[in-house]
Amino acid sequence: MELAIHTEVPESAPGLSVAASNPHKVTAKSVDVYYGDKQALKSINLDIPSNMVTALIGPSGCGKSTFLRCLNRMNDVVDGCRVEGEIKLDGENIYAKGVDVVHLRARVGMVFQKPNPFPKSIYDNVAYGPKIHGLARSRADMDEIVLNSLEKAGLLAEVRDRLDAPGTGLSGGQQQRLCIARAIAVEPEVILMDEPCSALDPIATAKIEELIDELKENYTIIMVTHSMQQAARVSQKTAFFHLGDLVEYGDTQGIFTNPKDERTQAYVTGRIG
Repeated sequence: MELAIHTEVPESAPGLSVAASNPHKVTAKSVDVYYGDKQALKSINLDIPSNMVTALIGPSGCGKSTFLRCLNRMNDVVDGCRVEGEIKLDGENIYAKGVDVVHLRARVGMVFQKPNPFPKSIYDNVAYGPKIHGLARSRADMDEIVLNSLEKAGLLAEVRDRLDAPGTGLSGGQQQRLCIARAIAVEPEVILMDEPCSALDPIATAKIEELIDELKENYTIIMVTHSMQQAARVSQKTAFFHLGDLVEYGDTQGIFTNPKDERTQAYVTGRIG
């Protein structure tokens, strides 16, 4: 079967318009996040470009995963969490009144730290999102979406003959690629990755990193990683968070070879962590 890889821009979600001319896919302005009385992020300002990999690095508890979850409003489901400031996707505030959060999360997909396939078949894992969002008019449409997504995730060759097998029966690395296939099946524009390789062995990690490099051609990728080596290998931009502050942000090579802030220097050389 020949697979046609679709790259058309998905329709805009209600309340959010696509502004292709904007060089910044995501813009955060004066973002503060509180968990109850505790402030987790302090006045974050960050412009994230399209079709690049942006790595968020920093010690545990510094706010990088909190910031990531702001970008698809996952913090909405956390009791006592309050987000202030402005986060824009294609120039439109995702926290504005009337924004459809379900559509937002279709445009901004997420891959978690531990692979979390649904207790369904490989096929149904990938078909789940398109079914909910009504993206397939027929079984043939759905077949094309599923095969396309598995192909883009670098998994099709390994599972083509067992699409009815449970997704939970795959190896850890395959499960993570299945979760990536599931995320891209609804044609998102942005993919958030929260330490996507931390539960994987080095060989599976290398495959995911290769995949990330390919995916940036069609998606904007923002990833949290504890591995500075990984950030250096796969990202073009790096943001260093420390104690809720965005300390430094710029080209990855510059952050690692010529950091401007002493705290960044101390982190990338292993003096703090």
